[in-house]
Amino acid sequence: MTYQIRPVNADEWSQVKELRLAALADPAAPVAFLDTLEWAAERPDSHWQERTKDASLGGSTRQFIAEDAEGRWAGTVVVLVERAGEDDFFGNPVHTPQAQLVNVFVRPEHRGGGLTERLFRAGMEWAWSLEEPLVGRVRLFVHKNNPRAAGFYRKFGFIPTGHVIDSDHEMEIARA
Repeated sequence: MTYQIRPVNADEWSQVKELRLAALADPAAPVAFLDTLEWAAERPDSHWQERTKDASLGGSTRQFIAEDAEGRWAGTVVVLVERAGEDDFFGNPVHTPQAQLVNVFVRPEHRGGGLTERLFRAGMEWAWSLEEPLVGRVRLFVHKNNPRAAGFYRKFGFIPTGHVIDSDHEMEIARA
């Protein structure tokens, strides 16, 4: 199947919401994402509109989607830019500009054909292309009970940093 990998547009908030809810309904969600279907479903439309607008601009966030030939969204990845001197998503100080990959998801019927790799590569290429801030590393967190995801990330050169969060369940892995 042919897919176009592209950033979201600000007016596509309802598709962003639907894809996120689908990701959180996936059986792997408890070890793949930090938020829950219940939490996301309760968010007002204004939350999704603002989130999508920010992700479409590519300032501190960029969301990529995979769209099939019929316009259906098959998967996504989000890149968060973390600037030195600011706090990261978890409230920890950022010392070196970095990017964090989050919300990696491909619908089950689109898995197994390399789409996750293409989305992941698009997110990484965008992060490394930033000139301001110049990203010194790309990181993400993987649940200790998600060896499939950890193996996928190792293929891209990500290694454990030793930093853990969420009662030692989420391990930081990074690539410089």
